[in-house]
Amino acid sequence: MEKKLAELPSSGSFMPTSKAEENLQPPIGLVPQNPASVFSPLSGGLTPSVEAQVDAVQKPLRPTASQSRFQVDVVSEGADGSCTGPQDITEATELGTDERLLSRANFPGTAPSALHAASAPDSLEEAKGRFRVNFVDPSSESSSPDQQVVGNNNLPNEAAVSFQNGGETVMSESSLHSSSGGQPHYYYDTHTNTYYLRTFGHNTIDPVPRIDFYRHTAAQLGEKLLRPTLAELHDELDKEPFEDGFMTGEDTPAEETIAATVVDTTGAVRFGWIKGVLVRCILNIWGVMLFIRLSWVVGQAGIGLAVVIVGMATVVTTITGLSTSAIATNGFVRGGGAYYLISRSLGPEFGGAIGLIFAFANAVAVAMYVVGFSETVVDLLKVNNANMVDEVNDIRIIGAITIVVLLGISVAGMEWEAKAQIVLLGVLILAIINYLIGAFIPLDDKKPKGFFGYSGQIFNENFGPDFRDEQNFFSVFAVFFPAATGILAGANISGDLADPQLAIPKGTLLAILITTIVYAGVAVSVGSCVVRDATGSVNSTVTMNNWSNCTDAACSLGFDFSSCKPAGKCKYGLMNDFQVMSLVSGFSPLIVAGIFSATLSSALASLVSAPKVFQALCKDNIYPGLQMFAVGYGKNNEPLRGYILTFLIGLGFILIGELNVIAPIISNFFLASYALINFSVFHASLAKSPGWRPAFRYYNMWVSLVGAVLCCAVMFVINWWAALLTYVIVLSLYIYVTYKKPDVNWGSSTQALTYLSALQHSIRLTGVEDHVKNFRPQCLVLTGAPSSRPVLLHLVHSFTKNVGMMICGHVHMGPRRQAIKELITNQAKYQRWLIKHKTKSFYAPVFAEDVRDGAQYLMQAAGLGRMRPNTLVVGFKKNWKHTDMKDVDDYINVLHDAFDFQYGIVVIRLKEGLDISHLQGHEDLLASQEKSPGQKDFVLNVDHGRETDADSSKPSSKSASESNTPQKDEEEDGKASTQPLLKKKEPKCPSPLNMVDQKLLEASSRFQKKQGKGTIDVWWLFDDGGLTLLIPYVLTTKKKWKDCRIRVFIGGKINRIDHDRRAMATLLSKFRIDFSDIMVLGDINTKPKKEHIVAFEEMVEPYRLHEDDMEQDAADKIKAEEPWRITDNELEVYKMKTYRQLRLNELIKEHSSTANLIVLSLPVARKGAVSSALYMAWLEALSKDLPPLLLVRGNHQSVLTFYS
Repeated sequence: MEKKLAELPSSGSFMPTSKAEENLQPPIGLVPQNPASVFSPLSGGLTPSVEAQVDAVQKPLRPTASQSRFQVDVVSEGADGSCTGPQDITEATELGTDERLLSRANFPGTAPSALHAASAPDSLEEAKGRFRVNFVDPSSESSSPDQQVVGNNNLPNEAAVSFQNGGETVMSESSLHSSSGGQPHYYYDTHTNTYYLRTFGHNTIDPVPRIDFYRHTAAQLGEKLLRPTLAELHDELDKEPFEDGFMTGEDTPAEETIAATVVDTTGAVRFGWIKGVLVRCILNIWGVMLFIRLSWVVGQAGIGLAVVIVGMATVVTTITGLSTSAIATNGFVRGGGAYYLISRSLGPEFGGAIGLIFAFANAVAVAMYVVGFSETVVDLLKVNNANMVDEVNDIRIIGAITIVVLLGISVAGMEWEAKAQIVLLGVLILAIINYLIGAFIPLDDKKPKGFFGYSGQIFNENFGPDFRDEQNFFSVFAVFFPAATGILAGANISGDLADPQLAIPKGTLLAILITTIVYAGVAVSVGSCVVRDATGSVNSTVTMNNWSNCTDAACSLGFDFSSCKPAGKCKYGLMNDFQVMSLVSGFSPLIVAGIFSATLSSALASLVSAPKVFQALCKDNIYPGLQMFAVGYGKNNEPLRGYILTFLIGLGFILIGELNVIAPIISNFFLASYALINFSVFHASLAKSPGWRPAFRYYNMWVSLVGAVLCCAVMFVINWWAALLTYVIVLSLYIYVTYKKPDVNWGSSTQALTYLSALQHSIRLTGVEDHVKNFRPQCLVLTGAPSSRPVLLHLVHSFTKNVGMMICGHVHMGPRRQAIKELITNQAKYQRWLIKHKTKSFYAPVFAEDVRDGAQYLMQAAGLGRMRPNTLVVGFKKNWKHTDMKDVDDYINVLHDAFDFQYGIVVIRLKEGLDISHLQGHEDLLASQEKSPGQKDFVLNVDHGRETDADSSKPSSKSASESNTPQKDEEEDGKASTQPLLKKKEPKCPSPLNMVDQKLLEASSRFQKKQGKGTIDVWWLFDDGGLTLLIPYVLTTKKKWKDCRIRVFIGGKINRIDHDRRAMATLLSKFRIDFSDIMVLGDINTKPKKEHIVAFEEMVEPYRLHEDDMEQDAADKIKAEEPWRITDNELEVYKMKTYRQLRLNELIKEHSSTANLIVLSLPVARKGAVSSALYMAWLEALSKDLPPLLLVRGNHQSVLTFYS
C-alpha cells in the first residue's frame, strides 16, 4: 500500500525534559526504536537539518466498534535522517501494534518540526490487551485532510511522529523511557484525544467522564468506548497489563461483542413526540366510541354521571400515563413498548407474560377495528340496497380487503404508516369540528328526531341518569372504558422514536388531556341539545289535546314523543339512535368519514404495535420457540414476519366473527398491562434502588399502587369471567417463564427488592440472640474449585439444602498477580456453575500465601451477621504420606484454628478419594454412564502427573487452567451467557481410563443418587453438643436419604450395657429422633490386633524424631525446624489413645461395613502436645478402608434440646 507523507502546521514545541527522564524504561508494549533517531529534550524540538517533505496523506477513517479503543499509527524511522519509503513503511506496518510503534501524539507549547508520518488506516488491528493510543476524534472527520511537516535542525538525528488536533500534546506519564543502550528514546502516546489535554494540561490515559463509556452498545446514539482498566492504570510499568489475555476473562474483545449487536441505522426513520406519540395516542383513544356510543352513554347515565365516567377512565389512564412516563425516563428505552417497560422493571417473568398477551391483544384488536369499519360500510350498502352477498359475508369480504390494504401500508415502512396516520387524524378532526358546528345549527327537519339545539331545559332533563334495559352505572362504565385504552400506542413504537424519554411522557399525557376534554365536551354538548327519546315523525307535535299530559323538555319545544316511550318503540334520541352524531353534524358524510378514520387509524396502530412488541419479546429469547420472529429487515429493522403473523391472526378473527365474546378479554389484556406498568413504578420505588432515578418527577409510588388496584377492579367491572381468565393466563405464563429461567439480567426492581428484603432481614436477625432450637448447620466447605470435588459438594448440600447455609471456600495461592486474576475471573464463573448445577451455595474465593492463612481468612470473614458459618467441612487428605509435610502441618493446623474460632468440624473421607480435577470431561462421562450403565470402557484425557487427592482447599491444576481460559461473561443489555464451565476439548492422546479412576468417577456421583434402604451408623462416642447426631437426622429428612435408618453406637462398660442403652434411648426419644437400634460397645478399650499395631508403627516411622538417639540440642533444633516430627515421649504418652483409634477401626469394620454412611466422633488432639504427623496418623488409622465416613466434632455447645 502506498504511504504518503503529511505536513502539519507548527503550533507548538516539545516540552523540555530533565536528565533523569532520559533513563526511564521503554513504555509498555513498545520496543526501542533505531538509536540513530532521537528527540532532543534540550533543544525543544527535532533535528533542524532535515528538510520537510510534504505530500497528501489519507486521513484515517473513524474506527468502528470492533477496532481498538485507542488508535495506533505506525511510524518508521530512518537512521540517516531521511524519511522511509513506502516499502519500509509497509514493513513497519506489518509488524503490528506489538512492535516498533510510535503513537500519534500532541505536544502543547512548542514548535514541532521535521515530522514524517505514515498513515495506514487499514493496518489497524486489535492490540490484544496492550495500550492502544489516541482514539480518533469523530469531530475530526470534518477537518481538513491536508497536514504539514515542519523541520527543525537542532539535533543530528531525527524521529518521525504524526501529529493531529493542531499539535497540542504533552508527554504522557509512560512516554519518557530509554532503552538499555543508553541513548534516550522518547515515545508519545495519548488516550482518546486531546480533550484530556485541554482539560488538565497534561497527558494521561486516565480519562475524564464521558457518556460513551456508559453505553451498552454502539447504537445509533453513539459508539461505546472502553475506559482503561484498573490494571492499565495501576499495574507496574515493567509488567504487561495483560499477561495471559484480557483482564475481563473474555476470549473475545469487548469491542467485537459490541459490533455484533450493532444494527445499521443509516437512514432509519425516527419520529418526534408529535408524529410518533401524540398523533397515535389521539387516534387510538378517539375511536368509534366517540361517534356511535358516547351519546348512548349520556342517555343512560345522564350528563353528570357521563362526565364522571369519563373522569374515572381518565384517572386510570392518567395514573398509568404518569407511571409510563416515569419508567420511560429511567434510562434509554428500546423497542418493545409495554413489554420493554414492564420486563426491564419487573423482570422477564412478568414481562414475558404480559408481552405475549399484549401482542396478542393488539393482533385481535386489529380484527375488532376492521370489523367496526366493515359494519359501517355494510350499513351504508344496506341503505342503498347494494349488498354483495349477505350482511355477515359482506363484513368478512370488506374486512379481508381492508386488512390486506393496512398490511401493505405497514410493510411499506413506518414513514408511510405515519403519513397515513396524519391524514386519518385530519379527517377525524374535521369530523369533530363538523359536529360542533352542526350543534349550533338546529334545522326543523331534525327536530322530530330529537335534535333541538342547545337548550337549558334539555340539559336539566338529561343531567340525571335514566338507566334502562337492566343497565347500571358500572355496566355503562364498562361499555365506555375501552375507548380510553389507547394510551400506549406511542410507547409501543418506542424503538422508532428519536427521543423516547422526551416523546413518551409529553405525547402520552398531552393526548390524554386533549381526548378527555373532547370526550367530556361532546358528552355535555350532545346531552344539551338532543332529547333521550324521539319518534322521528313530523306529526309528533304538541296539540291542545295532549298539552296537559306532556311534561318533557320536548313539550316546551313543541314536540310530544310520549306515544313511543311506554312501548319502547322510539327509534331516535340518545337512548335509541347510535347515529346521533351524524344527526347533529352539519354534514353527515363527514361523521361517516370520521368513523372510518377512527376505525382504520386504530387498526393501523394495532397492526404496527403488535409486531413491534412481539419482535422485542422474541429478541430477548424469553420463549425460545419464537426466535424466528426476532428477525428485522430494512433500515428500520421492520418485523416483517411479525406483520404476517399479526395479519393472519387478524384475518382469522375477522372470518370467525365472534368478536363480541373476545372483546372483553382483549380489554382485560390491555388493563392487565396497565396494572403491571403501575405496579412496576410502585415496586421500583419500594425497592429504593439507586438505579431508579426517573427524569420525570411527577409520579408517586402510592398513586401508582392505587392505579394498579383500579385497573384490576375495572377488569372485573368490565367482565368478571374475562378478568379471571386473564389472571389465569398471566399466572400460567409467569410460572412457565420462572421455570425456564431465561438467561437475562436487566437489573429489575424484583432483584432490587430481593436484595433490600434480604438486607433488612439480615440486619434484623443480628439483633436476635441465637437459640438452640433454631440452630442450623451452616457450613464452610473447603472445596477448592467446586467442580473438582463433587462429593464434598453433594453430601454437604444434602443436609444444608433449604435448612442451612453452604459456602464453598477456594484458596488461591501462587504468584500474587496471577492468583488475584484467577480469583476475579472465577468469582462469577463458579457461582454460575453452582446455580447451573442447582446447588444452593455461595462461592467465596480468597488469596493467601498458604492454605492455613486462606482458611483463617474464610473462617473469620465469610458470612454476614447471623448468617455466618459455624461448621468447617474439609476433605480427608488422602495423599498425606506422599506430600510435603509442611502441607500436612498446615492441614492439621486448619483443624486447630477451626476449634479456636469455635467452629464445628466435619472431615469427609471416601476410600476412592475426592478430587477428580485431573480427569478431563468427567461430567460427560458420568452422563454417559447414567445412559449406558453397562458400558465400561471410556476414553479420557488423564493427567497422570497429578496427585489424585491433594488438600481440598488447594486450587487444582484443572481449576487453574479453567481460570486462565477466558470466557464471555456478559452480553449486551445484561444478557448473561451461561456457557459450560468445563470446556469440551478433543484429547490429543486419549488413554483408557484405569480402574482406580473409574472407581473414583463412580464414587464422585454417589450422593447424587437415591440411597435406598440402608443404614446411617452414628458412632456417638463423645458428647460434642449433638452435632454428630443432628447431621444424620437432617439427612434422613431428605428425599434421597429418607429410606435410611439411623443406628447409634456408643461406648460403655461391660457391666452397664443395658443401663447405657436405656439411657441413650431415653435421650433420643426426648430429642424426638427416630432410630432403629442402639448398640453399646463395651470392648472399645481392648488392645487392638498386633498386626495393626505393627502397621501403625511402620506408618509413623518416617515421621519420628528419635530424640533419644541424638544430642538434646540437635533434637531441639530439628523439632523447631520440623514441628510435625513425632517424639518418642509423645508416642509413649498417647499410646492408649493410639490403640483406641486402631480398635475403633476394627469395631467399625465389624459392625458398619455395609452402612451407607458412617458418622463418627472426631478425636481431638491437644494443640501443642500432639504433633501434626501423629494426629494425621490417628485419623488415617481410624478411617482406613471404611464406607463413606464423616468425622464430626461440634464446638461443644448444644445444638439439640428437648425443651419446647
